Amino acid sequence: MREDRVPRRMRVIGKEVAAVGVVAVTLADPDGGPVPAWEPGAHIDLVLGDMTRQYSLCGDPSDRESLTVAVLLEPEGRGGSAYVHDKLEVGDVITIAGPRNAFGLSEAASYLFIAGGIGITPLLPMLRSVDARGVPWRLLYGGRTRTSMAFADDLAAAHPDRVDVRPQDECGLLDLDTALDGLGLGGAVYCCGPEPLLRAVETACGARDHLTLHVERFAPKAADPNAASDSFEVELARTGAVVTVGADESVLAALERSGVDAEFSCREGTCGTCEVAVLRGRPDHRDSVLTEDEQAADDAMMICVSRSHTPRLVIDL
Repeated sequence: MREDRVPRRMRVIGKEVAAVGVVAVTLADPDGGPVPAWEPGAHIDLVLGDMTRQYSLCGDPSDRESLTVAVLLEPEGRGGSAYVHDKLEVGDVITIAGPRNAFGLSEAASYLFIAGGIGITPLLPMLRSVDARGVPWRLLYGGRTRTSMAFADDLAAAHPDRVDVRPQDECGLLDLDTALDGLGLGGAVYCCGPEPLLRAVETACGARDHLTLHVERFAPKAADPNAASDSFEVELARTGAVVTVGADESVLAALERSGVDAEFSCREGTCGTCEVAVLRGRPDHRDSVLTEDEQAADDAMMICVSRSHTPRLVIDL
């Protein structure tokens, strides 16, 4: 099993309100050992009863004594956030996996960070990192109301010339064009937040070839209603076994049906746990993790959602 998928026991040593509807949870090794190393953009899995959910790390990567996540209560969600808010208590010991990172911070001449609501969490370690390196950066941070925006006051107070906090009820929608026009050649845009914000940023950056865009989604992209879903075969390179994937099931489901052990977590194509290498064939990428360039390379796929454009895929399992 890969190191970033090994389960670990962690104790809850802190739980604080970070904003209306948001709690920050701090975890530490129950035996006092170091926590796993991680880099900005990483997330961990929290095992919450019979559920596993992914949350971005928002603490300091140099802190080897604790890990911190911030969780937004989603009343209409699948139950993970409600468990954290209502049941998880200081002193509880839970299981985590990771950290894993599908949203790594790349080198750039300057940075624009765009956060929507709880999307601020993976960006916090990034802006701390670039600030420590003396690289120019700005943060455009939107949310429904000021009181719902976790860490907003501290960020604005610490960096008044770099942080623009824009609650929607006070300021309306974010002015993306002005923010993007202020980013020069070689600039990188990192964005995390709700899907309408991500789509707007993708559209705005599409007209600015001099910028590099990186996004992280907490929910899967909308499926293409016209996408074909024919059956196909998956060959497992390590054993030579061939599994037929039906038109109404995922590669992961077909492997499970055939008794093949494969790593997975979210089943939505958002966390990256189920990524496998593709050795032959052309995947039909339907994930929300890989960049357009990574998808175009056709050398990896998320088996929980992606399918195949060719009659057979050969994967490294």
